[in-house]
Amino acid sequence: MDKRLAQRVMTLQGMPLFQELNEADLEKLAQALQTRTYNRDEIIFRQGDPYRELYLVIKGKVRVYKISPGGEETTIAIFSTNDVIGELAALDDKPRSATGKAMSPVTLLIMSQQAFLDHMRTMPGLALGMARVLAAKLRWTAAYAESIAQFDAAGRLLHILLVNNDRYGEMLEPGRRYRINLGLTQSDLASMVGARREWVNRILSDWRRRGLVEFDRGVITILDLPQVVAERDSRIEANMAGDEW
Repeated sequence: MDKRLAQRVMTLQGMPLFQELNEADLEKLAQALQTRTYNRDEIIFRQGDPYRELYLVIKGKVRVYKISPGGEETTIAIFSTNDVIGELAALDDKPRSATGKAMSPVTLLIMSQQAFLDHMRTMPGLALGMARVLAAKLRWTAAYAESIAQFDAAGRLLHILLVNNDRYGEMLEPGRRYRINLGLTQSDLASMVGARREWVNRILSDWRRRGLVEFDRGVITILDLPQVVAERDSRIEANMAGDEW
């Protein structure tokens, strides 16, 4: 096994999608992969594209968002190292349902739809891994839907921050302080909850003053996790009463 192939196998071993595969299977998969790099703000795929490749994030962060007929962007999810993107288009043979854009310099491993499906048919462990990936994304979708249904805009934003903290948060103080370094702008946060950037700026300033959340150049720090959860939960009542944002 040459050095580049060995490095790819090692990379795949660290991804949840491939946890059930032995080294021989990983080597077969590694041979079917291509490396592709993207600059910050470069489009990786577009909503409606017919291309159905599978993307594995090796480095960097990717924002996936929907574009309305009026051109407005709604962020669906942020993906980072070891995440999988594009499995739905590869599985159901339909065009891309969203647009993917590099939030930073990004390195991806890419597998063609045909290679992915061929390996799924011969590697039960890959099918099991994909089922787990889909289950995790279904949980994320349920959490996103819950935030829309239950909370006002402030509650939705806190809910999304908490979900991302579960996925990507770095513990600074057990049970209390956590850092989420996804490189999100205030405009990104606004697009996640259907609000204006100016409103996000005001609410972040308020949360910082109250010792809940700090935002600094794309890095979000949860200053008091129990209080953030309590504030999020209190926004259910605010949603019932109506809220101007």
